[in-house]
Order: sequence, then C-alpha cells, then structure tokens
Amino acid sequence: MAPDGHRTALARLEYELTLFSRHYLAAVQHRADQQLDRSAYLILTRLEAGEPLSLKELSDAFRLDLSTINRQVAAMRRHGLVERVPDPDGALARKIRATRRGLDMLAADRSQSTSGLAKVVEEWAGADVEELSHLVQRFNESIERLQHNPWPRPHQPSEPAIKPGNSPNSP
Repeated sequence: MAPDGHRTALARLEYELTLFSRHYLAAVQHRADQQLDRSAYLILTRLEAGEPLSLKELSDAFRLDLSTINRQVAAMRRHGLVERVPDPDGALARKIRATRRGLDMLAADRSQSTSGLAKVVEEWAGADVEELSHLVQRFNESIERLQHNPWPRPHQPSEPAIKPGNSPNSP
C-alpha cells in the first residue's frame, strides 16, 4: 500500500475504532438487565480465563494503580463476586478468585452482550462474522505483544470467538 493510502487507512481505522468504543460502551451502559459494572465485568472475565491472581497481578494485567484495583476488588468482594484464597504456590499473598455468583452474573451479562451482537450482525454472512472476530483478535494480540501483556483466551483458535445468540461459555 502507498504511504498516503496507508495513512488514510490508519486515519479511517482510528476514526472507526473511536466510534466502535462509543457504540459499544453506550450499548453496555444502557442495557436494562446488566448486572455488573464495567470494571467487575472485565476483572471477572480475566479471572475466569485463568488461575486466581494477586492484586499486584491484576494491577499489572490491567495496567492500573494497585489502589484502583484494590478498590474495585473490595467492592466486588462486598457483593460476593470474588473471594480471597490462599496462593496455590504457597506464597504469603492471597489471591483473588471469582465466586460462583460472580461467574453466574458474568455469564448472564455475557449472554445479553452476545445476543446484542447477534442482532447487530444478523444480516451478515457467517464468514464475515468469523473474519471480523479473527481480525479483532489479531488486533488485540498485536496490542498485547507490543505491551508485553498477553491476555488468556478461553476459546480455541478454531472456534468462533462469538457465537450469535450464545454465551462463549455455553456448550
């Protein structure tokens, strides 16, 4: 691609990502049955995808101050969404693990989110949904590589990241 064409494509991508974040965040915030706030949804998603994490590990994963993560996790503990558990490796620091209640609320919110996405792409060909899923995953993985901050993914690469009408965790 010519340098001017590349700059134009990057400018268009930046603009569309701005709109994407606006549309997505607005849709999530105005969902009537949304149970979790954004930070709880993200933290539970991270905990669901891997082992229990210390506050420091969560802070590093989210690139947030330890005090911010501590405050968010404390609120989640008060609502029974997460719990502190001993470090499986025997270290003194306690780890944070999602509770069954937290995972159930995450699954319900994710199901709503997935249903909303299915409505947006209902007229798309399945291959187009798969291609978008693949490209967004590739984009995210490029960011993770540049930041040296990989994010675990619960689905297999051969599976679609989004199955319209279904939660990614449903069988």
